[in-house]
Amino acid sequence: MNLINREELRRKLERGDEFKLVMTLSGFAYGTKHIPSSLHFETVEEAVAALDREDEIVVYCADVHCVASIYAYRFLEREGFTRVRRYAGGVADWEEAGYPLEGHTRARAQPQVRTPRNRARLHRPWHVCA
Repeated sequence: MNLINREELRRKLERGDEFKLVMTLSGFAYGTKHIPSSLHFETVEEAVAALDREDEIVVYCADVHCVASIYAYRFLEREGFTRVRRYAGGVADWEEAGYPLEGHTRARAQPQVRTPRNRARLHRPWHVCA
């Protein structure tokens, strides 16, 4: 797994490097706080449709113990994305360094939309730990 650390990610953002930063947590978590310039997709299919296989992509989630970014990384890799990296520290590591976050401190919960069991596999959420 190709990783990126906090300082390298910060420098890439400061320089305005061309890459896609993707938060892999729920819409609620994204609305609460995320790293500036992050993209968010509710499903893996939505992400695959929106991202280009030639893009450099950095995925992240809550913290080093959260598996959502690992799942996203592996899924994108299986779909033919070759320039994917994981920021393992996630939101917790970024916030611990005092770096800026965007979002609302009190995001309102969105109603969950349930899909029939046979369609659940077609619309898998990124997030599995938040």
